[in-house]
Amino acid sequence: MKMFKQDISAKELLDMYSAMIYRIAYSRTQNKADAEDITQEVFLKYISADKKFRSEEHRKAWLIRVAVNCTNDFVTSAHYRHKADLEEIPEESVEYSYEIEEKSEVYYAVQSLPDKYRIPIHLFYYEDMSIAQIAEATGQKQATIKSQLSRGRDMLKKILKEELV
Repeated sequence: MKMFKQDISAKELLDMYSAMIYRIAYSRTQNKADAEDITQEVFLKYISADKKFRSEEHRKAWLIRVAVNCTNDFVTSAHYRHKADLEEIPEESVEYSYEIEEKSEVYYAVQSLPDKYRIPIHLFYYEDMSIAQIAEATGQKQATIKSQLSRGRDMLKKILKEELV
């Protein structure tokens, strides 16, 4: 069993969790710059929180919860709601530090789900979290997460069947 290290360097923390946090933010915002900003905000909150963790799973759950909360705050902000739809800079002209690995039909179908289903689906399948971990990270009951996963899967089946027709 791996021993828990309470104090880790910022580089170690970034190496371990930055891609996961970025994917969580990107799955909701659908914008690379916004996802990068949210990722930075999560790490700033971590540094300023000076929180003691019981285990690595506790640290991970805390970071996911903060990422979900920061993303929710961002997408409900006046800035986000009133943001003009500007064309994104072509990807070839900017080097991005994170990429979403899978851009298949399933990925796009997941991205088309409403937030309340997309977040649990993303955490369950892309971050390999259990229902209990998702419930802890999002502050919801396990039964709610099970229901959201079930409904999200049903929606995905419908979306994917329509694409095959």
